Amino acid sequence: MARETWATRMGFILAAVGSAVGLGNIWRFPFITGQYGGSSFLITYLAFVALIGFPAILVEFVIGRRTERNPVGALRELGSGVWSSVGWLFVVTGFVILSYYSVVAGWFLRYTLIGITEGFTTTDPAAADALYQSVSTGLDTLAFHAVFMLFVVGIIAAGVRRGIELSVKVMVPAILVLLVGLAAYGFTLDGASAAYAYYLSPDFGTIAANWTEILPAAAGQAFFTLSLGMGVMITYASYLGEDRNLAADAGIIATLDTLVAVLVGFVVFPVLFSVGIEPGAGGPGAIFVSLTAAFAGIPGGRILGVVFFGMVGIAALSSAISILEVLVSYLIDEVGVARVPASAALGAAVFLLGVPVTIDSIFLGLYDGLADGILLVLGSLLLALFVGWVIPNVARQELRTGIADVGGLDAAWIWAVRLPILIVVVVVLYLGVVDYVGFLTGDFAQWLAAR
Repeated sequence: MARETWATRMGFILAAVGSAVGLGNIWRFPFITGQYGGSSFLITYLAFVALIGFPAILVEFVIGRRTERNPVGALRELGSGVWSSVGWLFVVTGFVILSYYSVVAGWFLRYTLIGITEGFTTTDPAAADALYQSVSTGLDTLAFHAVFMLFVVGIIAAGVRRGIELSVKVMVPAILVLLVGLAAYGFTLDGASAAYAYYLSPDFGTIAANWTEILPAAAGQAFFTLSLGMGVMITYASYLGEDRNLAADAGIIATLDTLVAVLVGFVVFPVLFSVGIEPGAGGPGAIFVSLTAAFAGIPGGRILGVVFFGMVGIAALSSAISILEVLVSYLIDEVGVARVPASAALGAAVFLLGVPVTIDSIFLGLYDGLADGILLVLGSLLLALFVGWVIPNVARQELRTGIADVGGLDAAWIWAVRLPILIVVVVVLYLGVVDYVGFLTGDFAQWLAAR
């Protein structure tokens, strides 16, 4: 079976950007930023993207292009002993993330429909919260979860060029145009100046006092939004040719992803400040509760809400297809299953794993804490160890391919992977495990006891 490839370099870049630009940027980023101090979190997050995210993207790129395989096959080809089995971690991570990702994406589809048919009519946070509670669980939630997965399966079944590449060439530019327009509208709102001060004036004292919370949150957000630690960039790079400059492509992808995340803040925070709603309160449901109440109280709020929630739905789709492609590429490469049945079977399995999230939101915390706080970081840690200490010469050679004058970039990159990235990721993984254990022994244990 001939392996598929990207038709154009732009197709690959937009697909990778589309994977990175999803719910992590638009759903998760605003409430995480608000939860951890606004600008204090933002500057920490930007530092992680520049110092950790960019080198980590290259780690996955060199593995994928070198082997032209999915994560399981790639690690099996390059590694030996225990390393040959590490690729399975990415398959598990992809399953977990996509299962709840699809449910949350279904919420955005439903809010878009509500905006079109009913509008956002209440400025009362309690009423907005009641709406969120009705949307986030129940049979309707299950149905929208199924609808979203059908979209994802349909695109993946169509293939790399006719499915993924064709769709992202439409979706990613649309997302960027809509975000710029929404940010320009946010500039006209009464609360814009206060929002910008909150968002852009870092308090380093806050960072120093709360680094044990801000550090893992910022690192997890960077890994999540850049699609690192789940094998996506390995898989996408496996469809590349040898003439591509991996460093340039990684820089473009990281820059565009970060630009989207920052732009989202220029959309969300002016809306919230204009109606006096505090950012960061309410956890994962904050963006729904806060924004629906805010949209009801500003001029043109109904149209703005429909555009915003619809845009997030598009962004979620561009990310979800990348995660399912990791799983599908495994069945195609290693088992020889055709693309269409592989897409359908794995889509159904992911759907079933996400069903508990539609029943009770406690499972969102259970899945997200495991995936974001542990699995993504663990995957990045293992890849950094593998590339930095097990196959450094192979990795440096692959990075040099396609770059006319590499200079000392390859050596600097390897040492960045070997030391600072490893140190930071180990610390973040430890803090993530501690936080997740706290969730299991706290909120989740109380939920179980109440049953």
